[in-house]
Amino acid sequence: QVQLVESGGGLVQAGGSLRLSCAASGTIFSINTMGWYRQAPGKQRELVATLTSGGRTDYADSVKGRFTISRDNPKNTVYLQMNSLKPEDTAVYYCRRTQLGTEYWGQGTQVTVSS
Repeated sequence: QVQLVESGGGLVQAGGSLRLSCAASGTIFSINTMGWYRQAPGKQRELVATLTSGGRTDYADSVKGRFTISRDNPKNTVYLQMNSLKPEDTAVYYCRRTQLGTEYWGQGTQVTVSS
C-alpha cells in the first residue's frame, strides 16, 4: 500500500506562482510514475503533468511553458512548480502514483487563482 500526502495549495492572484508537493510513503518501488491531475468544478479530472522514475515528462498543452514537474527520488516526493497562474488553473490538484500496475491517489489540494 502507498500513501500520498499533498501540500502547497492555496489562493494566489493571476500571474503568481505556487509549488505543490506530494510525498509518497509505504511500499515503494523504484520503477514508477508520479504525476499531477486536476479537477475543476463541473469538469472531468485531467492530466497536468507526469514524470517517470526514468525522467520522462509529459505535460498538458495548457500548462506547457508555465508548469514544471520534478521529483526527489530519495525522498519519494514529486513537485509541481506552477508559474504565470491563470484563473482557469483553479481546481483541486491530485497527486497520482503508479507502480507495478497499481495506481494510488492523494486526497487533493485546492488551488484557487483570482483574477
